[in-house]
Amino acid sequence: MGRVIIGMDPHKRSATIEIINDRERILARGRFTTDRDGYQAMLKLGRQHKERIWAVEGCSGIGRHIAQRLVADGETVVDVPAKLSARVRVFDTGQGRKTDPVDAHSVAVAALRTTGLRQVAVDDVTVALRLLVDRRDGLGHARTDLLNRIHKLLLELLPGGAKQFLSAPQARTLLNTVRPRDLVGSTRRRLTSELITELAQVDKKIKAANKELTELVAATGSSLQDLNGIGPSGAARLIGDIGDISRFASRGHFASWNGTAPLDASSGDQRRHRLSRAGNRRINRALHIMAIVQLRHDTEGRAYYRRKLAAGKTPMEAMRCLKRRLSDVVYKQMTKDAKKVETGPGGHVGATLQSSAADPTPKVDTSEQSLPGPAKPQPRTPLLAVS
Repeated sequence: MGRVIIGMDPHKRSATIEIINDRERILARGRFTTDRDGYQAMLKLGRQHKERIWAVEGCSGIGRHIAQRLVADGETVVDVPAKLSARVRVFDTGQGRKTDPVDAHSVAVAALRTTGLRQVAVDDVTVALRLLVDRRDGLGHARTDLLNRIHKLLLELLPGGAKQFLSAPQARTLLNTVRPRDLVGSTRRRLTSELITELAQVDKKIKAANKELTELVAATGSSLQDLNGIGPSGAARLIGDIGDISRFASRGHFASWNGTAPLDASSGDQRRHRLSRAGNRRINRALHIMAIVQLRHDTEGRAYYRRKLAAGKTPMEAMRCLKRRLSDVVYKQMTKDAKKVETGPGGHVGATLQSSAADPTPKVDTSEQSLPGPAKPQPRTPLLAVS
């Protein structure tokens, strides 16, 4: 019995699978629930084939829960991007009509025909960082919402309202000066007091989350916080969302993924580039914050920004160039950290990268390079090589 691919279209409470051999012949199909009994029945069907690979669509999204259960049970699982399986579905059927069995077949065929698919591993520290930084971002959004509501009520209770940047103790002090005598004023004061109490609780949670993030980032051995403009939350976001930096063939591919690679918008004799709205927006935001912090201080980033303005760039274009350059800095720093882990304390890790936007080769300017060309051909992965 030869090697088989088990394609899966996962959902929250069900999973549809199709098993094919290396000649795309369908061996079995089935739809299973994702509870304990359904999962065990699906696993039993798959294990009838000794040489098997599970191909799951969206292992970073809806397929994560089932992919992690399979990996924990010692199964080999590869992640099939939804766009890849969608292309296979259109080419095979001639239209984009979706059903669960058709999706499972498309996932299996895509895995069979494609080399270099990411093999799913057991959740590690990067997943914990991503969970914590998501929680930290949620607390930040909640704090902003509370402050907006407090400001609105204080404006109606106090002439002129309160200052923009307001802490819970400052808001409490202001509220203590208000003694309304009517029902509406008393209600506003009571609601404001409750919101201030909630704000104090959120601030306490933010402080604890920051401490936990700092400790966990330090435990990874990352040196991202050595860069000007990256704090514990930014470092955790970069490590958590990027994971293994070696999955990017070059700094250009990394910039394309995070949305800092400019798009060519030239026309006729006019040569120009414009901002890309694609890419991972969370990483793009971390790089944007890094750029803003560098602009506020006397850094190489600010000097680079001013050079771009002097060269005739608009402020938005100069900011785009700076973010593209900082993307290269982050890529190099994370690559250096990865080498440090591989070589160990006694290995050669190369020159130290300073916290700036300066390029080690002054003649090279990547801020005007648009999307990168195709990556160098990779050797076929034995895991998915057709026998």
